Amino acid sequence: MALFSYQAISKAGKKVSGTLDAPSQGSARELLQKQGFFPIEVIPAHKAVGAEGFWQSFVDGSVSLQLKIAFTKQLAVLLRSGIPLLQALELLADQFEGRMHRIIVTIKDGLKEGQSLADGLKQYPRIFENIYVQLVRSGEASGKLEVILDRLTQYLERREELNQKVSSALRGPLLNLGMIFLITIGLVGFVVPKLASVFESQGASLPASTKLLMSLSDLLINHYLILIVSISLLIVSFFYWKSTASGSLMVDRIKLKIPIVSTFARVGAIVQFCRTLGMLLEGGVNLPEALDIVVSIVDNQVLKQTLKEAREKIIKQGQMAQYLKQTGIFPPMATYLINTGEQTGRLDAMLLVVGENYEKELNDYSDSLSALISPFMSILMAVVVGFIVLSIMQPMSNLTQMI
Repeated sequence: MALFSYQAISKAGKKVSGTLDAPSQGSARELLQKQGFFPIEVIPAHKAVGAEGFWQSFVDGSVSLQLKIAFTKQLAVLLRSGIPLLQALELLADQFEGRMHRIIVTIKDGLKEGQSLADGLKQYPRIFENIYVQLVRSGEASGKLEVILDRLTQYLERREELNQKVSSALRGPLLNLGMIFLITIGLVGFVVPKLASVFESQGASLPASTKLLMSLSDLLINHYLILIVSISLLIVSFFYWKSTASGSLMVDRIKLKIPIVSTFARVGAIVQFCRTLGMLLEGGVNLPEALDIVVSIVDNQVLKQTLKEAREKIIKQGQMAQYLKQTGIFPPMATYLINTGEQTGRLDAMLLVVGENYEKELNDYSDSLSALISPFMSILMAVVVGFIVLSIMQPMSNLTQMI
């Protein structure tokens, strides 16, 4: 079975498009005619381009990291069992649905026409990033594809674990922030206006905190449209500015000056660099190409530029540890271990060790930070609610004394 993209006319005279599985192009046309469609064009899915492909991808949905892990792991198991690659992909196509099914079938059809697995994966850069494609290519060239797929599975599983850890760490603080926001909106939007009318009718003297609270209440109730539009414009403007080269660079520079954020950015860059480069070198990718891939996946633009400059020196003169030390990103222990790897000819293994060590350090730092955030958020909630209650109770006390 192969996957075909089609355009056809329905009985109602409307133009329709989509994909279907069929043994051949002629069979696909016959199947469409049996379904009551008049086929205009039927072509192999991997040759289809344009709006239809985009629309079908949108309808089918994206491919999650869990699905990519499952695909990589199962393909490695099948290949290790001695099943040929083409047959393995045919078996996997039946295990997945939606967009992943279409992708596997399209890659499988490409293999039948002499295309490599890496070239098939390269057609989907938003799903299979450059490091994935390059490692698969090196695995095909060395005949150790199942070993490379095992490495990729570990890499993706660690990334999924990190994503879950970050989500778990942020869940509590975000819930607390949400509660603070809802309580503040409830008090300022419903309680304060009623009390304000009482205070004004009695001529009670109001402290500065109460006047501020009443002003916020007035802004929220009487000018909420202006408030929503202003905040929306600020958010949109910020993200647009951040998407520009100068804006992105400025944001990343600011990140490196904020203590906690700076730690995550720098240590995260070390982990990304060492783990990815080690895995690429172990997979047989040459050093210049591996450095290109590694530099491209570093998130922070300032660190990326620094590593790019180091990359040029490393390729021309060697001595990776020396030039990494000059970046100011890598601590002495990391450069010492990398230098040891260079001297012993085990650079790939040593890079993986450095990556694992600093990943553990980053996880420990994240755990300790998470333990501190929850009490801080509770204190923040108490301060906000306490300020509002105090601003309400103080004029009420003055009003009681007047009566």
